[in-house]
Amino acid sequence: MSSDLELQKKCVSHFNDVREALHKNIVGMDATIDALFWTLLCGGHSLFVGVPGLAKTLLISSLSDLIGLNFNRVQFTPDMMPGDLIGGEILEEDRKTGKRVFDFRKGPIFCQMLLADEINRTSPKTQSALLQAMQEKRISFAGQTFNLEPPFVVFATQNPIESEGTYPLPEAQLDRFLFSIPITYPSIEDEKEIVRRTTSTQSTSLEPMMSAQDLLSYQELVRRLPIDESLIERCVAMVRRTRPSNQMKDSLKEAIRFGAGPRASQALALGAKARALLSGRFAVREEDLEVVAPFVLEHRLVLRKMRSQSSREILDQVLSGA
Repeated sequence: MSSDLELQKKCVSHFNDVREALHKNIVGMDATIDALFWTLLCGGHSLFVGVPGLAKTLLISSLSDLIGLNFNRVQFTPDMMPGDLIGGEILEEDRKTGKRVFDFRKGPIFCQMLLADEINRTSPKTQSALLQAMQEKRISFAGQTFNLEPPFVVFATQNPIESEGTYPLPEAQLDRFLFSIPITYPSIEDEKEIVRRTTSTQSTSLEPMMSAQDLLSYQELVRRLPIDESLIERCVAMVRRTRPSNQMKDSLKEAIRFGAGPRASQALALGAKARALLSGRFAVREEDLEVVAPFVLEHRLVLRKMRSQSSREILDQVLSGA
């Protein structure tokens, strides 16, 4: 236990340093950065939902620099094919034997941190190429299996205000994301600071503050963090309340087609552990569940098209009775 406590202190110190360095490039966005850190500590993936121009790409690329991860950004487009993401076989001639052989050329998904920009702009066929990678952290191609370099993490962005030329993410794809992280417009003061920084000669170089191995050790620590049985019951109860049942209000049953599955319960417990760890505690509290729950549950609610409320408003009603 003493070694775990020392590792926890090191983890908190590392992430505090990363946060301070991020703010050299990023103004505000503390809640977003919190959710990013929880994602990394849980070993999961996150979906950003926000309009263009809110520094999503800058945030992720800066984070990869500070943790020393191999980073790739892919701009998803309607004509993108699975091979553009995974890679494919190329017919080459062996100079020694003269024989022609197929050689697999790895695509941009082979990295430690992938930014899938505007993921809903590409077809479900290409979106599905991410499913195995996100769940199993490996790729199967032509009878071969290729492991992705740990810690493999996907951060995807989605523009909520455009529908033309986009494809809704399938439920199976959405469920692979540990969190859905909303990114909103900055405050007046933050926007003034953004203008000052981006219209001056100021430039910032970021150096790694932790290694991939450090992050992997912190991920293992999160798994070892204790959580009381009563909180597990609370966690499961919160998730199960999202599923239509006889106990649910008629107005909510009319709005919700399907609720969150067991993967949401796992994500909620892990996210609460990560939040507790970064808060300097070695035990989960109920407040951790309550803060993390919206990030876990909102994108997992399958709602009916004809409704008068937003998904967040519906989720707030569900959680208020949990």
